[in-house]
Amino acid sequence: MTENEFIEGLRNHNANAYGKLIDDFQQKVFATCISFVPNKADAEDIAQEVFVEVFNSINKFNGHSKLSTWVYRIATNKCLEFIRKRNTKKRFAFLQSITGNEIPMDKTKYFTEMNHPGVLLENKERSETLFKAINQLPEAQKVVFTLSKVDGMSYQEVCDITEKSLSSVESLMFRAKKNLQDTLENFYKNEMRS
Repeated sequence: MTENEFIEGLRNHNANAYGKLIDDFQQKVFATCISFVPNKADAEDIAQEVFVEVFNSINKFNGHSKLSTWVYRIATNKCLEFIRKRNTKKRFAFLQSITGNEIPMDKTKYFTEMNHPGVLLENKERSETLFKAINQLPEAQKVVFTLSKVDGMSYQEVCDITEKSLSSVESLMFRAKKNLQDTLENFYKNEMRS
């Protein structure tokens, strides 16, 4: 089946085409989701949303990029949407706590996937520190860094997914590395003091 036939099958809601979509992309989409949202249950939920979005939006796919690029773009956007919502909830809880209307905040560790294949570090604490630092990056830097360094995509793939030029991606990557270096240096300096 050629890519055009495959896309046509998806547009016609062909069950075999959807089966192939799931087979071809399930693991890759999940890997991308867990790179952005290192919690297995949430990453699985987001991955499911990605496939629902592909199903609902396949007629909007214009073929200017590869189907895989389009799917990764949807996955990245769904992850960012989730992170924005989560951050809004955290801010709301913080505001409630300083105005005295405290609500119990979830004390459980959020980062469940510290053995993520893209981040082979010596221990969970280091992985968690790195993910927290990545999550503090400005959104554009976080996307470029995560797709490239955590997901292992080439700069060209990152350009296609983010619809940015190579020089823009390189610049974002440079700033992301610099910001991470500064954040992690400060973190370890503070750790040494305590």
